[in-house]
Amino acid sequence: MVTVASVVVAVGTVTGTVSALDDGHRAEDAKPLVTHSSALGTPSAVPMPSLSSAAPSPSRRASPEPAPEPSPTARRPRTPAAPALLYRHSDSQVRDWLDTHPGDARRAVIESRIADRPAAVWFADFTPATITARVGAVTSAAAAQGRVPVLVPYAIPRRDCGGASEGGAPDLAAYDGWIDGIAAGLGSGEVVVVLEPDSVAQSDCLTEGGRAGRFASLARAGRVLKAANPRARVYYDAGNSDWNPAAAQAALLRRAGAASPASSDGIFTNVSNFNRTTDEIAYARRVLSALGGPAGFGAVIDTSRNGNGPAAGGAWCDPPGRRIGQAPTLSTGEAGIDAYLWVKPPGESDGCRGTAGTFSAEYAYELAG
Repeated sequence: MVTVASVVVAVGTVTGTVSALDDGHRAEDAKPLVTHSSALGTPSAVPMPSLSSAAPSPSRRASPEPAPEPSPTARRPRTPAAPALLYRHSDSQVRDWLDTHPGDARRAVIESRIADRPAAVWFADFTPATITARVGAVTSAAAAQGRVPVLVPYAIPRRDCGGASEGGAPDLAAYDGWIDGIAAGLGSGEVVVVLEPDSVAQSDCLTEGGRAGRFASLARAGRVLKAANPRARVYYDAGNSDWNPAAAQAALLRRAGAASPASSDGIFTNVSNFNRTTDEIAYARRVLSALGGPAGFGAVIDTSRNGNGPAAGGAWCDPPGRRIGQAPTLSTGEAGIDAYLWVKPPGESDGCRGTAGTFSAEYAYELAG
């Protein structure tokens, strides 16, 4: 998976009754490092679509109803709790494009169908000195609006197995410290963490010792994040329905701590990919069943560009004819599926409509059409 990205708004990360749109304004203070800013140099890598293991390099392949009250005549009217809404961060490449193209004919469509919807905020650069402040800027802004941010830590050592999204922390000890910094910025509000896309599904490039070390750090990461904020929901990498078989993926996930409620709330699938939501739901349920975690575990699915399903022949690099999928939401109406999230920011290129990770208005307009 090789996509470069902005720190975005997503992760997707739920269909059902409420579409989580945001009405927030842009905030310029204490914002996270934006990888698309020209002042910051080369953008940090963010995954492109994960394909099956047969694909060649470089890509790789409700809660129960309350019991009746004894006396209907004494019953007070009840107001159901509103579903939580996802947070749309004010700093993203698509919003930068809108600001600089006020007269573009495509602007209204891109703004209403992509920019105004929440997407995940990626932390893909290894910057220990600033990570706590940058995470805190996102979580505090979300808390002020009473909304739920989606964060994507993406700095595991040997990220992308040395492929186009290579990078991350220099070693696992440094990575553990970086995770501690993220935990310190989580605050006390509800937050969704999509922990290290590809880190489990694409671990086969590591030696057995390297894989064991990575999995130990991932298990630790979940524990640290959830201990720092008990309202944090941490999801682990399950790849996608065209990658590893469900039972094999579940076995890897158990080794990475994903079956333990001290570390995990479940799994995520389809990050940066195009597989249909129905296929990912079925796959996620098989993985969860094989995982053997608590009954409350769930899955989040990246629906950022899967509206038309995968391209013919498995084309992965900005393939034509794709569309955005279900709007990000925390109310899917599907058993075991906690959220549909826009983890991959729609319109950010895989490298064929522009430099990988940069925003393409042409591609965004096509996806939103």
